Amino acid sequence: MKPIVGVVVAAAMALSFLQISGSQKIGYSPLGSSFHIPAIFNFGDSNSDTGSWSAAFGPFPPPNGVTFFGKPSGRASDGRLIIDFIAEKLGLPYLSAFLDSIGSNFRQGANFAVSGATIQQSNGKMYDANFNPLSLGIQLSQFQQLRARTAEFYEQAKDEDGKCKVLPEEDEFSRGLYTMDMGQNDLHYFLTSMTEEEAKESISSVIDKFAMVLEKLHQLGARAFWIHNTGPIGCLPFFAIDDDPQKPETTDQNGCVEAYNEVAREFNKQLKERVYKLRDQLQSSRITYVDIYSAKYDLISKAAAYGFSNPLGYCCGQSHDLPCWQDVRVNGSCNNPSEYISWDGIHYTEAANRWVADRIADGLYSDPQTRVIEAYPNPRRRGVNESNERCNAEL
Repeated sequence: MKPIVGVVVAAAMALSFLQISGSQKIGYSPLGSSFHIPAIFNFGDSNSDTGSWSAAFGPFPPPNGVTFFGKPSGRASDGRLIIDFIAEKLGLPYLSAFLDSIGSNFRQGANFAVSGATIQQSNGKMYDANFNPLSLGIQLSQFQQLRARTAEFYEQAKDEDGKCKVLPEEDEFSRGLYTMDMGQNDLHYFLTSMTEEEAKESISSVIDKFAMVLEKLHQLGARAFWIHNTGPIGCLPFFAIDDDPQKPETTDQNGCVEAYNEVAREFNKQLKERVYKLRDQLQSSRITYVDIYSAKYDLISKAAAYGFSNPLGYCCGQSHDLPCWQDVRVNGSCNNPSEYISWDGIHYTEAANRWVADRIADGLYSDPQTRVIEAYPNPRRRGVNESNERCNAEL
């Protein structure tokens, strides 16, 4: 079985879209929110990559991007991703990929996510299996570089005319929303290289790495975190309809591989427990845990009721040996992607991404129940908690 990154069929050529999106604001103004989030800094994999893979390893070919952009745009979908819809909810432009050097605008945030990335540091075996070396730790390093070089630039700017219109203001690093959506590729690697029980035993070290990065971001001034858990990996058509003889035979009522979903649930359980501990430790922050698993599983379980076809079907491509961009059908994709949950067997269609984004943005699947426009900590309470943290550190 090929790893997820091996069949990433993202929308290519972030350049053409980023040249437009730098000045584009779409969506509604966050009415009713007492604090406007001015920027998003995103860390993740192909579920939220808006052009990093294309910039680093070459463009993804059509028909990706066909629904919304009309051409490839660096995304693993026919259109927009969940992170795009979150940006719209906040009244912000779509995020430019940090690795894309042409046409990018980081004035209101940056995207460090890259397809095939893992939380754990990539080793030789993972690299040989085509997983991306740009793991979460590397993405953190990229963020540190952006922040340091932005501060250096503004220090050198002598007057207002020298202010940069493509970099965040200094205070926007602390007032921004830090979104994190990773773990799917870590589980993929485990499930294709060891038993399910061994995979469960390996999760704790991945969660430790995730927590270390979040703590480091807090040390760098981040205060608002929006943490996605991992989705039901056993429901991805790539796994659920795979003919691998080593795949577990037990499936649930939706046809999902139950053993794989059980590993995902264990990952989410440990992630949630760590988030609770981090809240106690970092009381000046607001850490929102978002149950992507339940949202996606709800969509899959009730696909017909929500207007989608076979939840284990997919729009683009015909098999593992004939991926999306090599499909011999006209335009290489189905006639109506919006009828499908899965775009290519691994990634969701724009219609499914919108469905999930609408529900998580309204706080229906978050802990605590929080709308994304209210994800920043109360400014007054934040000051009290930061004083307490300093006092505790001195004891």
